[in-house]
Amino acid sequence: MKTIYNIKALCVMALLGSVATASAQEDKTKEKDLNREMTLEREYDPTVQDASKVNTLPVIKEPVVKKMPIDYATFTAPADPEKEISLLPSGNIMTDIQYNKRRGYFNFGGGTYLNLNGDLGYHILSTDKDKLNIWFSHRSTNGKVKYIQDVPEGYEKVKAKLNDNLGGLNFKHVFRRATLDMGLKYGYSAYNYYGLPISGSASNMPAAGYIDLADRETNQVDQTIQGRIGVQSAENAPFGYNIGLDYTNFSHKYGESQDHDGVKENTFALGFDFFAPFNGNQQIGLAGDMKYYNYSLPAEEPYKTGTNEPPYTFSTYENHFNALLNPYYKITGDNWNFKLGAKAMMVSGLEYWDNAKFYASPDIAADVTVADKTMLYAKIGGELRDNSMYDITQLNRYADPVHATTPSFNWLDAKLGIQSGVASGFWFDIFGGYQATSNDYFFMAYNYYNANEQNKFNYIEMRDDIASKRLYVGADLRYSYQQIIDLRLKGVYNNWKMNLGDGYVGGEVNAEIDPIGKPEMELTAGITVRPIEQISASLDYNLATGRKAEVFGITHKMKNINELNLTGTYTLNDTFGLYLKMNNVLFQKYELYYGYPMQSFSAMIGVNINF
Repeated sequence: MKTIYNIKALCVMALLGSVATASAQEDKTKEKDLNREMTLEREYDPTVQDASKVNTLPVIKEPVVKKMPIDYATFTAPADPEKEISLLPSGNIMTDIQYNKRRGYFNFGGGTYLNLNGDLGYHILSTDKDKLNIWFSHRSTNGKVKYIQDVPEGYEKVKAKLNDNLGGLNFKHVFRRATLDMGLKYGYSAYNYYGLPISGSASNMPAAGYIDLADRETNQVDQTIQGRIGVQSAENAPFGYNIGLDYTNFSHKYGESQDHDGVKENTFALGFDFFAPFNGNQQIGLAGDMKYYNYSLPAEEPYKTGTNEPPYTFSTYENHFNALLNPYYKITGDNWNFKLGAKAMMVSGLEYWDNAKFYASPDIAADVTVADKTMLYAKIGGELRDNSMYDITQLNRYADPVHATTPSFNWLDAKLGIQSGVASGFWFDIFGGYQATSNDYFFMAYNYYNANEQNKFNYIEMRDDIASKRLYVGADLRYSYQQIIDLRLKGVYNNWKMNLGDGYVGGEVNAEIDPIGKPEMELTAGITVRPIEQISASLDYNLATGRKAEVFGITHKMKNINELNLTGTYTLNDTFGLYLKMNNVLFQKYELYYGYPMQSFSAMIGVNINF
């Protein structure tokens, strides 16, 4: 589970299991997502973190078309995370008990660094026509971590605090001609900006007094209220539809420091998909969504030179409107599928971004079965990434809480691959792709303190107006033998290129820059062994190389992520189970953002109860 909003993910269980059927099975994916919204998830979502991960980068998402669902059954789910790595816990946090035999579940685990995991959920209604469930999740940590950089004596360690809570209520009713689904979700998250303040000197080694200027103790508080109501036509209706209204209220308690109020963001969203089948194997449709972002901004305060009073707080967030229209045509053959469509996108209301922008991209997907259980597939698409305050915080909770990031346009997202499950127990996916994005961004350490900025949070700033291009190739392999052994291996090689955009101020336009925060090589591997029915043991390995950080315009190589995790579970009976997790057993030191170190070796023991 995601212990944090910024979170996203190299989780072996998530990434190795998510590639599978991609765009060629769009309708099945949509149906699955809608069903999961109303299902009690004992393991929630494999992209959710445990308490041992105090920070994370977003996952590289496989190009699967999503219609607009909000998954209320997960701990936190980012809307459209940028294409970067994400490190998630490996192995299941739960035992292998099949929760769906019972109406409810309870999980609780505790470990080193005062890491706590807790989950509780119950099906109030669970029939073919009605489903009603309630759930709650908790993730927290309150231990000290050690900076990787050399720091003055007495400042080597810092307490990294986190308290994530999320609860929700879901309802679904199946009528004869349509299905109604509704959901509510509330999230409360408290955390401190524990990262190392940067001095701006050539060595970037801050003096003790300089470190003390930053507020690394006060907890920022984020609150999220989300609601949804949607209606979907029956499966075989002559005219199909899927319509949903969504509302998100997201707020930071503080701005640049505890002396300033935070920004509040309200998002109103309408999503739809209208489609009509004809001639038995063809379909035309029109999908889209419209979003309106409204902000409550803190009052500005005058800056007084030569005093210790805080400088004025300002925000670049503006009320604006985003829209997407996606007409498409689909046809299904005996052993092939084809989709032809286009996307028209608009952003309006951003004064600092020329008020309005219009974009267009193709929406084409195809697959063909070339042999028994072997399929070739291809996809060419694009998307508009809103980069709202909520979106950014989902990716990196330590990001600048008051300055907006302009929307990004992924104008080309192409992928080609081959999947096969022809051998018994063996499945593979070999793929390659190319992505091009305008107005991309990355996170960087860039806080400079002086006497007038005491108690300022050490947040991470964003550099936007970046043109990024990514060429990648990879393979995903899985093997299972009689439910005794499961093997998983996925590797992706990335070639990144970044340039300053046309509107960049302060540097040479179109100048090439380093791909900050982007991994060159990603590898996840794992093995799960079940020697007997009641016992399972999992070993998972995560590797990310070639990452870089920018600090005051200077590029630094970051340590590779090189993490090995172990998980053991014991199922006593249908009701009780125990689990033991040991993360980072190689005692590796690394950070996901410069100055924000991760926990070293950690252990957790827990119990799972189904009732």
